[in-house]
Amino acid sequence: MRTDFYLVRHAKKEKGMGDVALSSEGVLEALATARYLCEIPITRILCSPLQRAKQTAAIIANETGAGLSEDSRLRERANWGDLPGQSFEAFVEMWNRCTQDRDFTPPAGDSARQAGERLASCLLELSAEHPPAPILVVTHGGLITDFLVHVIAEAELDKWHSRFLAEQSQLVAECSITRVSCEDGRFRLVDFANTAHLV
Repeated sequence: MRTDFYLVRHAKKEKGMGDVALSSEGVLEALATARYLCEIPITRILCSPLQRAKQTAAIIANETGAGLSEDSRLRERANWGDLPGQSFEAFVEMWNRCTQDRDFTPPAGDSARQAGERLASCLLELSAEHPPAPILVVTHGGLITDFLVHVIAEAELDKWHSRFLAEQSQLVAECSITRVSCEDGRFRLVDFANTAHLV
């Protein structure tokens, strides 16, 4: 039995440290995404506990009528502000090190490998317990690519974007939709970081 997952990166957020809210532009992006998703028979939405994801998911849930719940496994690999006193430049340096060395665990947060495994196990669990209806997951760009690198072969990822591994941190735009299917415990990438609904 196959389950389809729509992985949505949260909408644009305010600039700042910590658990920041959506910007006014982000609210409009989330509304456009919600209207598009009304065409898909989604009955269940899960989201990261971070405010930018919760707000995006709430807007989509309001438009689609789908049930909404939070899952801590959908949080980002690391979030600026989790490590007290860390400058943005130091956060970016830490982030890039995690991306290049998937087993490096930052002082606050998970390694890229741990993050990818976390989302994979969450989706496998949902696939096993949920009837074959599409499930929407509102999460973060880094977690989406960490997951894809964990479950999809590099050669396949390069068909979607050449140099996928090297450029992964720039590939998933806000409110883009990545679609994966899970069947018999195996994932297949159906569509990657699509933003056509925002045009």
